[in-house]
Amino acid sequence: MDNRQAIGSWLSGPRAAAEDMGVDFGYRGQRLGLPAEGPGSVASMGRRVGALFIDWALCVLIAYALLADGDPQRTSNPALGVFLVLSVLTIGTVGCTPGKRLLGLRVVAVGGGRLGIGWVALRTLLLALIIPAVVWDRDGRGLHDRAARAVQVRS
Repeated sequence: MDNRQAIGSWLSGPRAAAEDMGVDFGYRGQRLGLPAEGPGSVASMGRRVGALFIDWALCVLIAYALLADGDPQRTSNPALGVFLVLSVLTIGTVGCTPGKRLLGLRVVAVGGGRLGIGWVALRTLLLALIIPAVVWDRDGRGLHDRAARAVQVRS
């Protein structure tokens, strides 16, 4: 391998280098038995972030209106509490939050079906810690989803 090829593989990243060596990663969700596209496939990162943004905005509005006494500076902590309650209640009962519902997503157990309330509570707690949610595996699942044995799919 000459230097240009080595620099090119370094700039492309480890996945491109592994693909050059013949490693087949497949598509996101293949290891979980999910389809490549359409309903039931792993949700894209853009839709998941969009749903989180919608849910957070809704929680901030609720916290501002009901819990912050009209003071915008006192909204963030109550909004987090509302977010935690909203996530546990909605994912635990219908499998999606309002933001996920608007963007056509749902949270399911890896084997299929709904998550139990204990797994939903663990997932929500880890999501609130932020770090587990921004570390992903090759299927696009955050550590909070892996710990709860969950996956976010398109509905």
